[in-house]
Amino acid sequence: MHRLTDLDAMRAVLSHWQACSEHVALVPTMGNLHVGHLALIKAARQRSDRVVASVFVNPTQFGPDEDFASYPRTLDDDIAALAEAGCDLVWMPSVKTMYPLAERFSIAVPAQLANQLCGEFRPGHFDGVASVVLRLFNQVRPRLAVFGEKDFQQLLVIRRLVADLALDIDIVGWPTQREADGLAMSSRNQYLTPEQRRVAPSLFQTLTQTAEGLAAGNDWKALEGQARDKLEEAGFRPQYLALRCAEDLGDPKPGRPQRLLAAAWLGKARLIDNIGLG
Repeated sequence: MHRLTDLDAMRAVLSHWQACSEHVALVPTMGNLHVGHLALIKAARQRSDRVVASVFVNPTQFGPDEDFASYPRTLDDDIAALAEAGCDLVWMPSVKTMYPLAERFSIAVPAQLANQLCGEFRPGHFDGVASVVLRLFNQVRPRLAVFGEKDFQQLLVIRRLVADLALDIDIVGWPTQREADGLAMSSRNQYLTPEQRRVAPSLFQTLTQTAEGLAAGNDWKALEGQARDKLEEAGFRPQYLALRCAEDLGDPKPGRPQRLLAAAWLGKARLIDNIGLG
């Protein structure tokens, strides 16, 4: 497995693969990998000849009071896990490589998609995500890229980016990987204390119960209030619980797929989750 930090060196490897007509898949990560990330690698391996994983903690998607400095960095363990999962190349750019200009170009995600849900509480976050992903796409030039559905709003941002800029990249959304008790796998789960870890699956359980209520024809507003009460009683500080159209995060449309999404603080961990409806 190649382990590269130099852009020219990576492009030389990619050029060789492309000359051999080998299709390349990209799995962007911020490192601190868990089983959920490795599932994305395996999904990419099934769909391509070569798999590139990027490991880059992107400063532009963190707000001034967020955990950029303390975000877990476990590069040696990540490299070992990626090799075991069948990755062909690990791309580990520096901040200078990723953002070479002092006055850099950036991407502005449409407000309707960027400023609601997580974007309401993390201003500029999705602009940072779109900017770094576009740079990774230009550096790696993959035929496809795999993203987890746990970050569902991010997945839609990337799909919109690819469509709007006419990028020849297939975006694959992969189902959320969960612990045995239902908790969505996340690098930030390690911020939970043992007691909070016991409580954390309540987020997924509450989403599931709310979805069942919707399927039974119960009123959304009543269900939303009940769900918030349950989360608060369990010790969460909910930010949002929302029912949206799964295609664009707009208002639900009759006969179209819907998504139930939530974000809540539990101690120092901000947990997000979502489930599909219909």
